[in-house]
Amino acid sequence: MRNFSWTYFTMTGNVESFLLYKEMDQFPRTEELGAFAGVDDEPAAVAGAADDSGSL
Repeated sequence: MRNFSWTYFTMTGNVESFLLYKEMDQFPRTEELGAFAGVDDEPAAVAGAADDSGSL
């Protein structure tokens, strides 16, 4: 999204796209994080999946 807003700004001169670019620049890039912020790499365990009691 950051690259798109910059490219759009350079092609059109649209100020709102530049403001979006600057707003996106305030947040760390996903490449630097390695993944989306706040999202776990592994899915959450289903309730009771680790329970060996045999009951559902």
